[in-house]
Amino acid sequence: MLAADEIGNLDAEQVLKRLFGAGLEAALPDGKFDHLLPEKPKGRTIVLGAGKASARMARAFEDAWQAPCEGLVITRYGHSVPTRHVRIVEASHPVPDETGLSATREIVELARGAGPDDLVIVLISGGASSLLTMPAEGVSLADKQDITRQLLRSGAPIGAMNTVRKAFSAVKGGKLAIVAAPAKVVTYIISDVPGDDPAIVGSGPSIIARNDPHEVRAILARFRIKVPAHVDRALDAHTGGPDIRPENIVHTIATPRMSLDAASREAERMGITPIILGDAIEGEAREVAVAMAGMVRSIIQYKTPFVAPCVLLSGGETTVTLRPEAAGRGGRNTEFLLALFLALKSHREVAAIACDTDGIDGTENNAGAWFDLASGWTGEADAAAFLDRNDAYNFFKQADRLVTTGPTYTNVNDFRAILVR
Repeated sequence: MLAADEIGNLDAEQVLKRLFGAGLEAALPDGKFDHLLPEKPKGRTIVLGAGKASARMARAFEDAWQAPCEGLVITRYGHSVPTRHVRIVEASHPVPDETGLSATREIVELARGAGPDDLVIVLISGGASSLLTMPAEGVSLADKQDITRQLLRSGAPIGAMNTVRKAFSAVKGGKLAIVAAPAKVVTYIISDVPGDDPAIVGSGPSIIARNDPHEVRAILARFRIKVPAHVDRALDAHTGGPDIRPENIVHTIATPRMSLDAASREAERMGITPIILGDAIEGEAREVAVAMAGMVRSIIQYKTPFVAPCVLLSGGETTVTLRPEAAGRGGRNTEFLLALFLALKSHREVAAIACDTDGIDGTENNAGAWFDLASGWTGEADAAAFLDRNDAYNFFKQADRLVTTGPTYTNVNDFRAILVR
């Protein structure tokens, strides 16, 4: 491994972006299907799915399958790729729209038309909760849009958000697999959730789940999500779980941990000691940053719990609770990074990057941002004011420290690397 003075001579921006790039490469679906394919069916192969990575997943499946197939997947606007057999529809994320609703209806009809000799392939990645949208009876698309907007502003973790989404959906929580019965269903997942629970990723459209109205109402109350009376009544109408349990094989082909492991190997190739703090870190973005800053200061001052030079790697999904008066721009990764910057701005030994692996931090056009305190740049004097108004995007934009990748065609959630020299 490199000595501290040797790492001090490295280009921090290049190091950080190489680590992020290695994580992205490991999360792509290409080549991940080869050893996980089912037997060819007597009948048709129908490919269905949704998510920010679903178009790239569909193409990777076609490449591995090397046999006729048909179907439809829904991805976010701008995230389509060319495919030979599977049709791609682009729709709105994170708030669902009419295009997503129409495409979901088509997917349900394709699933309903599957017979006992057919094989249904389900491709799910992060973003499917919004893209694959079909409200439960008694709930409108406008209701779902309103609930989604409230959830996004509430700071609720992804597990809680998707529990609510499943309760008001006619397709999530395994309902798609039920419609496809008696066809065999094989599900492939790229996980963007802490813990990699298939039932949470994309709200589990092919993973059977029970609907507990008491749990849903507790989440709504905790995060102050208001729903009209007719939506509340719909909860009780969809209580419990289905009696049918269709055959379903589930493969998770990419996870946050896989990306962190790849970044760790890349760090070792560069002669830097990697430490993986965890792939399932949750919590308010600025609070997670303060906790990690404390660890960094301990490394610098006391050489514990780790010894510099090193790079701290972590993933998961933090949250941002937007303040009612805030009018700024940004996502959870730039919010994390700005809070980290404020906590460590006097330590020239530190450089860091925080990005969303789907290439979009929040609703902006950047994946995240980076900084290097050794460069002598200490930011604007009012950096705290940027954080107070949830305006981390503009803070890093004025410093030319945004990371812009465009669509990455994958999604294993947050990627953070803190370099301590």
